[in-house]
Amino acid sequence: MQADLANYDAVIETPVASMKLGIVAKLDKLIAIDLLPACDQTCRPASDIAQEVVMQLQAYFDDPQWQFSLSIAAQGTDFQQRVWQFMTSIPVGETRRYGDVASYLESASRAVGGACRRNPVPIVVPCHRIVAARGIGGYNGCTDGAELNLKQWLLAHERQ
Repeated sequence: MQADLANYDAVIETPVASMKLGIVAKLDKLIAIDLLPACDQTCRPASDIAQEVVMQLQAYFDDPQWQFSLSIAAQGTDFQQRVWQFMTSIPVGETRRYGDVASYLESASRAVGGACRRNPVPIVVPCHRIVAARGIGGYNGCTDGAELNLKQWLLAHERQ
């Protein structure tokens, strides 16, 4: 199923052939990055902030040490915001387990997983750095397919 490109301020390729990114940016803030199937078309950035998001994502795809410096307007509960903030503190090339994050935040692993699944700006807020006790867990609510392939690529990319 193809996404409505009118919903995005840009759609770009990823290094994973089966996945594209749909970018939503308004009023100089990044609102969302959606994982889209490869069958969707790309579309050029429609605003200065969308252009900046695309530039920074491409810089990250070229160099895993790239540090994002984007204004983000991520909508979520207080708990989700705490999990997303924690994600940004995980150094490039490292991971944390859902259970470890839950212990740190005095919560439950499933709640951390739910916050990861609802992360509106994956990659920029690196939910891929949170993994299961055994294996890498899911990505964007999926436990296989293109989404998991992207998580595997992101983790391998950051281990370089």
